Amino acid sequence: MSNYQSDLLRLLEARGYIHQLTDVQGLDTLAASQVVPGYIGFDPTAPSLHVGSLVQIMMLRRMQQTGHKPIVLMGGGTGKIGDPSFKDEARKLMTGDTIASNVASIKRVFEKFLTFGDGPTDAVMVDNADWLDALEYIPFLRDIGQHFSVNRMLSFDSVKTRLDREQSLSFLEFNYMILQAYDFLELSRRSACRLQMGGSDQWGNIVNGIELSRRVDGTQVFGLTSPLITTADGGKMGKTMNGAVWLNADALPAYDYWQFWRNTQDADVGRFLRLFTDLPLDEIARLEALEGADINEAKKVLAHAATAMAHSEEAATAAAETARKTFEEGASDANLPTVRLGAEGLTVVQAVTGLGFATSNKEVRRKLGENAIRLNGEVVTDPAVTVKPGDKLSFGAKKHGLIVA
Repeated sequence: MSNYQSDLLRLLEARGYIHQLTDVQGLDTLAASQVVPGYIGFDPTAPSLHVGSLVQIMMLRRMQQTGHKPIVLMGGGTGKIGDPSFKDEARKLMTGDTIASNVASIKRVFEKFLTFGDGPTDAVMVDNADWLDALEYIPFLRDIGQHFSVNRMLSFDSVKTRLDREQSLSFLEFNYMILQAYDFLELSRRSACRLQMGGSDQWGNIVNGIELSRRVDGTQVFGLTSPLITTADGGKMGKTMNGAVWLNADALPAYDYWQFWRNTQDADVGRFLRLFTDLPLDEIARLEALEGADINEAKKVLAHAATAMAHSEEAATAAAETARKTFEEGASDANLPTVRLGAEGLTVVQAVTGLGFATSNKEVRRKLGENAIRLNGEVVTDPAVTVKPGDKLSFGAKKHGLIVA
């Protein structure tokens, strides 16, 4: 553990959020002496954020918990371009109406995690369309563009990845890093923002903003990135065969959200409890030390705490009760995860992967050979068996889903 003075950096380090810092001593001193406004940007590419954004949301929550001011920056302006960082191809451009609708939908998530208001440590939500939409191209190039070296921009990993693969990087996307740097400059001016946080893939963009603020205004600002969160088996956090694990209840039912956390791998439980819940660290240490079947209790605690935060205490309790009935009493329930039959029909193999219970057909076939898959309580071994609406599919002892028309 480092000897940080500030509660902010002590908490972020203790819970595993810190990957890189631009000026450790400078930020620590500032955070120990005053309220620091800090921001993270979110592009409204869909009506809901997913679990992959949850580390960033929790970092803003940690800021507020330690007496600082979180700024949620919605990319209503940059969303018209799309962040090219580490993407294999250009994103489809969205209309202004779609972006506005997505922003309004995403706002509901943040109200679960942050306290908004007018106070010194209350969170605020801003939209970079407020300043980016008003920019005039020639003045912007003259005043801001002069501070960016194309040679240096080409050296960033996010750009090099696309170029090394000989994949097209449009001039529109290439401008993204300049606009993101400009966001930091604007927030520094408008809100006295002194900190930008983000995932490790945003390091280059954050450094650009720090240098721009120094060159244009002579203002010292800081950057902090979190590590890339992967699961113990090396998979990407929040991605399943059944799609993204969305944070909005209208995009993913609370039960499915609870079940996602309940299915956490043993090796990830302690880390996820530190990152995604407010449980005290000593209680987390006790839970992650559990072994054998007892570790399942820690997973239930994780699932309850994460679901209560993103949905509600009532939703978390209801999900736990549904799971108890399903797993302990074998009962069916309308809140179980579902897979839709579709016009083409589904084999048992397709149904299992569609529910997100397995990541490959090969894994399903292996489980069929181990008598680990049941259809309406009966063991299935033939991968060609088809399912029908109303069927209940069980994968091992703990994963159950329903087939719907």
